[in-house]
Formats: sequence, structure tokens, C-alpha cells
Amino acid sequence: MKTWLITGCSSGFGRRLALAAAQRGDQVIATARDVKTIEEMAKPFDGRMITLPLDVTDAAAAKAAVAKAVEIFDGFDVLVNNAGYGLFGAIEEGTREEYRPMFEVNVFGMIETTRAALPVLRRSSGTIVNMSSGAGIAGSGGAGYYNAAKFAVEGVSEALAGELKPFGIRVLLVEPGPFRTDFLGRSIRMAANVMPEYAASSRKHYRETNNGNQAGDPDRAIAVILRAVDADDAPLRLPLGPIAHSIAERKMASFRSDIDAWRDITIATDFKQR
Repeated sequence: MKTWLITGCSSGFGRRLALAAAQRGDQVIATARDVKTIEEMAKPFDGRMITLPLDVTDAAAAKAAVAKAVEIFDGFDVLVNNAGYGLFGAIEEGTREEYRPMFEVNVFGMIETTRAALPVLRRSSGTIVNMSSGAGIAGSGGAGYYNAAKFAVEGVSEALAGELKPFGIRVLLVEPGPFRTDFLGRSIRMAANVMPEYAASSRKHYRETNNGNQAGDPDRAIAVILRAVDADDAPLRLPLGPIAHSIAERKMASFRSDIDAWRDITIATDFKQR
């Protein structure tokens, strides 16, 4: 039996993962900024799931949630950094009032929650699951701020994987493509300053036509995450769904093409040996 601490459980993957873990017999600390949105889902599990308030942008709240988890369950061995939302709009369209709060949640909130959890995870040689996205693999017009936030999640996760390996702590970087959750609904914000110059790269039409029509089955995605957490040989990166895999393959091909095209020129930059 595992014990999970999961952020962002009010909807989407966070809620589904909390329920799936509890339904298979694990213990779950489910958290959300507004704890009232998740209290009902804990009632069927006879104390194996507890709900706690956690605004991940508040470092003190992260420490308090970890302390409560230790008090009730004597700790946890899986941390899932799931809380987050997206911002669509061209770089010129976005304002600091729009993009900075997104970074506070998606990046700095993840960092603060992880820092609070690490003393506990070191005791259990646990697992950190960081929810990235296909948007964290490759950038695309109209989603640059969200790309940047998820690229940061990727970089932190890669560094953590190296830092924590001596403690037996694994990092799983989950990179979903489009799945039929409410992400394109309540979890996406659009830049208010709409500029006609960027109509060609606008994500507004994508959001409107794909919300509720995504091909990905979120329950199958959750099953893969559970399997990876249980496995001894799970990789660092878990692109989920054929679209995420396609994004990764195009990115690798493009990266290789760029490296090869100027290789002889770009490697000739060391001091000449005498």
C-alpha cells in the first residue's frame, strides 16, 4: 500500500488519480486550494483519503499540508505535483498580470511543495510525479507562456532526478497530450489583449473546437501513471498518448537536424591547442 500526497485535486487528472489510488486501497492526501470542492470525494474511503487545503503558491501552506500528512499517515511515499493551469495568447498579447500568476502556480508552487515534501520522501525512498505536458516538450505559437512554464517543470524535474537518485527517490515526468478532461475549459485562461496581428497563431479556435472532443481517455492515462509509480523500471519521461509521442519525435528530429547542420562550425569554439 502506498500513501499519496496530490495537489490540484478539484478536477482533471488530480481528482481522477486521487480516486483511482484510493479505490485500489492506497492512502491519499488530496489537496485543493478550496478544500470544499473535494471533501465529498473522500467520504466513501473510511479514512484512507483525507482532504486538506493547499494553495501551492503559499510555502507555509505546503509545509502545513506535509506536517498534517505526517501526523495522520506518518508520512507519504508519492508526491504528485498536479496543480496548475494554462494561459493561451501570443507573447506580445500576454501581460505580467496574466503570466506571472501562472508561473507562481505551475513552477514556483511545484518547487515549494517539493521542497516541503523532500524530508519526508527521503525517509521512504519515495516517488515524485511532476505533471508536465506535450507543451513541455516543444513550443507552439499561441501557447508560449504555458510552454515556458512546462519547460521549467521539465528542467527542475531533470535536475531533481539526478539530485535525488542517491536517496532512492525517483522522478516521473508525465507529459500528456490532449485528454478529455476539463483542462481546455476551466483550466485555460486566454490573454485579454487580443491582437489581430496574431490571428494566425491564436489558440482560441483550437480551444473552442477541441474542448470536450479530445481523443485521449483520461482513465487510461491514470492507469499508465499508476503502473509507472508501481514499476521499478519506469523512465524519467512518460509522454502520454499518440499526440505527445508525435510531438516528442518531431522535436527530436528537428533538434538532430539543427545539430547536424552546423556541427562543424559550432563545435570549433574551444581555445586552439598549442
